[in-house]
Amino acid sequence: MFQKTVVVDFTGMNDWAKDQLRALSREVVFYDDFPKDTAEVIRRIQDADCVMVSYNTLIPREAIEAAPNLRYIGMCCTLYNEKSANVDIAAARERGIVVTGIRDYGDVGVYEFAVASLVDLLHGFHGKQWRERPYELGGIKVAMLGMGTTGQLVAKALQFFGCSVRYYSRHPKPEAEAEGFSLCPLEEILPWAEVVVTQLPKKTALLGRREFQLLGDGKILFNMSIGPTFDLDAIKEWLRRPGNFYICEDVGILGTEGEWDGFDNVIYSPVCAGSSVQCTQRLSEKSIQNLLDFIKGK
Repeated sequence: MFQKTVVVDFTGMNDWAKDQLRALSREVVFYDDFPKDTAEVIRRIQDADCVMVSYNTLIPREAIEAAPNLRYIGMCCTLYNEKSANVDIAAARERGIVVTGIRDYGDVGVYEFAVASLVDLLHGFHGKQWRERPYELGGIKVAMLGMGTTGQLVAKALQFFGCSVRYYSRHPKPEAEAEGFSLCPLEEILPWAEVVVTQLPKKTALLGRREFQLLGDGKILFNMSIGPTFDLDAIKEWLRRPGNFYICEDVGILGTEGEWDGFDNVIYSPVCAGSSVQCTQRLSEKSIQNLLDFIKGK
């Protein structure tokens, strides 16, 4: 049992999970907004021994060192690696604090959004249209940059509709190869593709000026990652050229809000695709299970 649990921001956990937290801690404080700076984070967590946090709030070294009782930080979001995490895991490890994350909770809603948005643009159902004539998905050449769980779901869905799908990754994915997806070098897959889908760890800016030059014009870039996967100046130059489109939703836009004024070829949906009832349930169950495993010493 914890002495004090602080849910430091809006994590998306449902009422069932909140009741579970209350049962596992003598005191629980819930915040349904996002702290504006590190000083506010410290004010919220300084006397907590358990902290729950979404991907929206940074828990830096300064905040961790200001919370002497802290034993556990539960990230209610994906933990790819230390570099991309919004928690300073190295600082936590130095103080013996356990940090956990969850995976594979919002993937279905994200790939549904990807397919729906792409079909919309190809056909021009809501005004904006990729080319002069409508296109079906069949035969469209799609490059997946990153082939994690979400990437593979998108790839399989697009393959089902007749797209030709290849992928780029730092390491081969045998499970993707078994589904018929070929691994290609970045310098080959970009000029080949008509649609590029990025599904990369947070803070991974893979696309710069060179990559956009290789990609060329008349293309669609779809970002399913948390935050940008590109150099901002480079994508703006690319978007000023003819026939190019950029699609993302509320998670993909993070860090670039307000940068797209005047770009009619940026298609942004101000909702989080991974926020369905089912997604919230998976997030809640996995976050609580991590907490229970910590208490049990697993």
